[in-house]
Amino acid sequence: MDTKSSTRPASGFARPRAWANLGLVTSEPKPGREPSPRDSVALAAAPFLTRGVELDALLVAVVDTIVDRLAAERGTLYLVDGRTRTLYSVVAHLPELARIRLDFGQGVAGTVAAEGKVVSVSNTATDPRFDATFDQRTGFTTRSMLTMPIRDSGGEVIGVLQLLNAARGQFNAEDEQRAMVLAGQAGQVLEATSLYAELRARGPVELDGDDAARPGPSYTFNQIVGESPAMQAVYAVVRKAAGTDATVLINGESGTGKELIARAVHVNSPRRDQPFVKVDCTTLPEALIENELFGHERGAFTGADRSTQGKVEAASGGTLFIDEFGELPLPLQAKLLRVLQDHEFERVGGTETIRADIRVICATHRDLPAMIDRGDFREDLYYRARVVPIVLPPLRERGRADLLRLVEHFVDRYAKRHERSIRRVSEAALARLLAHDFPGNIRELENCIESAVVLCDGGVIDADDLPLVVRPRAHAKRSPGGPQLGDPELTLAELERAHIEAVLEACQGNQSEAARRLGIGRNTLARKLGP
Repeated sequence: MDTKSSTRPASGFARPRAWANLGLVTSEPKPGREPSPRDSVALAAAPFLTRGVELDALLVAVVDTIVDRLAAERGTLYLVDGRTRTLYSVVAHLPELARIRLDFGQGVAGTVAAEGKVVSVSNTATDPRFDATFDQRTGFTTRSMLTMPIRDSGGEVIGVLQLLNAARGQFNAEDEQRAMVLAGQAGQVLEATSLYAELRARGPVELDGDDAARPGPSYTFNQIVGESPAMQAVYAVVRKAAGTDATVLINGESGTGKELIARAVHVNSPRRDQPFVKVDCTTLPEALIENELFGHERGAFTGADRSTQGKVEAASGGTLFIDEFGELPLPLQAKLLRVLQDHEFERVGGTETIRADIRVICATHRDLPAMIDRGDFREDLYYRARVVPIVLPPLRERGRADLLRLVEHFVDRYAKRHERSIRRVSEAALARLLAHDFPGNIRELENCIESAVVLCDGGVIDADDLPLVVRPRAHAKRSPGGPQLGDPELTLAELERAHIEAVLEACQGNQSEAARRLGIGRNTLARKLGP
């Protein structure tokens, strides 16, 4: 194997059993046996491709499976940076070495990337493409190699897989055939991950300057795009929290991806194979939230003809995600505090104490300390929920590079979903996206890009295709006789109502956005507006 030093962080792996780490099980290979569907890389990885697992772990698992199936001693997976035509190792059973960077055409792996053909080397000592520098640096002896391209569904090379030292001494024609099948499955896995948009030679977003001078494809958790310093700080906390049962409180504006982060904590934790159960406190009337959480006993109320489990019991062994945590009614806050402190509760109408084996993750866009000051939220519950705080940055604070990668990711996703061929996002469209402050954050960007993918002509997204609306920041219009701040004849309720209506008007009737700007929940806004 041939190498060029890189500044990327170390990524050596000493053959960990990564499928086991992810909760995956594949059958152990038997000598001379053809791989069965149970051995399929794509089949084994499929349950995790839509989840926020750490991509390093997923990719290690892919390589481990192929190395085992082909009875090789070691393996290395390179990903292609399509724009710079370079290869970057992302998995290497080489604990002695950091990331490896190769140019197309450099060494055996670079040759495979450039030519797109399988290369089998039965004796590295006699092959001029082999560079012994790596063996000299590590003390490892490479005797035989099988190197194959990894392609996407369109046939483009997006990676290279290199296997070292066949157990039988040399890789034969049967090994090559099996390896190509498994490499094809690995291509399906890569194409289904959130880093795929960065592996193609011609993406829809043309990067230049600092954006193009990145040290290889950037990724951390699958389905979570962005490697800005603000997001790296979030990922660091997620990794630490995932290995524990500590309660997590995620705070961030609407649309910043709080549920994605909650799922990332869960699927990278020991509870990954158990339920992830969500309760959204804004979608239920206050009277029903307690029943939703704790369930009820038979006869607890009219129509309760049988006992029913709540979400707390449904999450047994797994994770309970309480979205819009700040909307919990005060009486229910005390009952949830008991769950967090003692892991106990009773169903509505019941007297039996039930033990709750759950991990709790809460999320809110609300300013909970301000709510505590107003008497709307319990201080003890706030501190009990905030064992591990995670603050998600709004999109406008994540920087140009994160926004462009998100644009690339969403164009790729919705072009596939709607079967549209999108060749390019124009400079004018990118300029408009970069100038917008995205009050709706990633959700607003995603919906904007999906609309543009569907409506654009000629495979090019232009500025006019972007349904971005610049909304006034709640400078309400007042009639001369309207309510005025400081009017001694005006009640507080009247002034509050006038302000709510002005903000709602500025948001063009969008109650979710109005609630966000007012710092209250949608249910609270609905109550204040009245019938």
